[in-house]
Amino acid sequence: MKVTATRIPGLLIIEPKVFGDARGFFMESFNAQVFREATGLDVDFVQDNHSRSAKGVLRGLHYQIQHPQGKLVRVVKGRVFDVAVDLRQGSPSFGQWDGVELSEDNHRQLWVPAGFAHGFVVLSDSADFLYKTTDYYAPQFERSLAWNDPTVGVAWPLHELDGPPLLSAKDQAGKALA
Repeated sequence: MKVTATRIPGLLIIEPKVFGDARGFFMESFNAQVFREATGLDVDFVQDNHSRSAKGVLRGLHYQIQHPQGKLVRVVKGRVFDVAVDLRQGSPSFGQWDGVELSEDNHRQLWVPAGFAHGFVVLSDSADFLYKTTDYYAPQFERSLAWNDPTVGVAWPLHELDGPPLLSAKDQAGKALA
């Protein structure tokens, strides 16, 4: 497993070993011992989620004000641009974002620590997105940071879409960081 630090402390790009040949490929998508040795993190995942979205769907930027979730995210079909925004109080990188392309071809994963807002936009015709979480979904504590908040300034690759991003009502009502 290859682990690459991003410009935000704690936000990590994970590249598992992929063994491929003419028949296809095999990879271990998660192994607690290997993850702990490679990242120094000892996490307990309590929930797995799977979403499928069409091209242009933008989900996020979601976070929970109580019971924050650490997330290990990956794409098993398609291609997305995945974004995390640091909302950890007192963090020197508070309000900063980083993003990475996740796809079925590059097999990358992103470790998003608890205390971050998270979201993605689908760049392929559709995408199946999987994520493991360290705490349970608590809808009463969920919030949305505006995907286009100019204070945060996420550089979404909207030029790759066929039109404006497709948002849920919840995400359309996302609040500014300020």
